[in-house]
Amino acid sequence: MSVKQQIDAFIASQPEPRRSDMQVLHRLIRREMPACRLWFLDGKDETGKTVTNPNVGYGLCTMKAAGGKTREFYQIGVSPNTTGLSVYIMGMEDRKYLPGAYAGTIGKASVTGYCIKFKSLADINRDVLQAAMRDGIAATGESRGFRT
Repeated sequence: MSVKQQIDAFIASQPEPRRSDMQVLHRLIRREMPACRLWFLDGKDETGKTVTNPNVGYGLCTMKAAGGKTREFYQIGVSPNTTGLSVYIMGMEDRKYLPGAYAGTIGKASVTGYCIKFKSLADINRDVLQAAMRDGIAATGESRGFRT
């Protein structure tokens, strides 16, 4: 199964209203990043043990780990969680930027250094979420497929 097929099946498997919210986010991100690399991470480690929630990822950025190692990872990720959805904005070095810039204007959401967590899209301002994603892409300097 292709990554696109895995993503489509994963989104379709979600209960409502999470499924509809994920479909809207998927379309929004794909409009902004039409040529981006797609990722589907099933949340399992190499032994098959579930270690995290599954993630749908978009784009490509280079993550720097302690010790100088680097690896490729997605720029924007979407994952269902126990109370709603999480949108991950990866690659930003300043972990105070997202909460400082967006926590007060996004609506009912928890905003951390790289994650915006909310119950439903109806609870947040989508334009503010989109601005946060654009800032994340700009911060990585890897705007492959992202319209500005």
